Amino acid sequence: MIREKSAKDPAKPTKGVIAVAPPSFRRERALIKRGVWPVAGCDEAGRGPLAGPVVAAAVVLDPKRIPKGIDDSKRLTPERREELFEEICKTASFAVAFASPARIDRDNILRASLWALARAVGALPEMPKHVFVDGRDKLDTACDCDAVIGGDGIVVSIAAASIIAKVTRDRLMRALAQDCPGYGFESHKGYSVPEHLEALDRLGPSVHHRSFFAPVVAAREKHQPWTVKREPDLFAETLTGAEASAEISAGL
Repeated sequence: MIREKSAKDPAKPTKGVIAVAPPSFRRERALIKRGVWPVAGCDEAGRGPLAGPVVAAAVVLDPKRIPKGIDDSKRLTPERREELFEEICKTASFAVAFASPARIDRDNILRASLWALARAVGALPEMPKHVFVDGRDKLDTACDCDAVIGGDGIVVSIAAASIIAKVTRDRLMRALAQDCPGYGFESHKGYSVPEHLEALDRLGPSVHHRSFFAPVVAAREKHQPWTVKREPDLFAETLTGAEASAEISAGL
């Protein structure tokens, strides 16, 4: 809803400012009233980067001790995310799972992410009776699952999982920066910002890069051409009219 506000009338909405409601515990509470518990929220961090794993988290909040201020991790400052991370760890049950660059290369980013999310749910101390997951795709879990588009801004359990996943991955990328200096992982966390693209072009891919993402492929072609498989160009040869007719006839 658009709300305007002026100095003369504080109650009047401010033009152009969109009020965004924080995620709520409403969906979890509705299940609790039906006797369904535990209820988990899950989300991942790191689908878009060129390097590093996808980190998935599953969280079961304590209905009596939900930390104040939980929100979609993207709406929070790094400092606030760290604070809420610690509060969630102290008051909730949670689990984290990782999809490595090798798995991403093998399965593709979507399948690897869904695999990690399901692994996080399965690693919870107690298997939930119901799961809410951010996005369009349900998970392959033993319990019921609802996919909620934009769920990290709607369902507070998903928002809590987004914080756990994001902070865990940021910390991991800072550690990888020590292992592979020069790429700037500590600042951009593996995303395709100009600093990272320049380092890729200068240094070539590291073991932590995702092999089949386009900028990484370009860097491999420059620095490690023997690792790039090239399919034969079926149209590279020039045939005479008679040869072309024979090829076409053979294919019909």
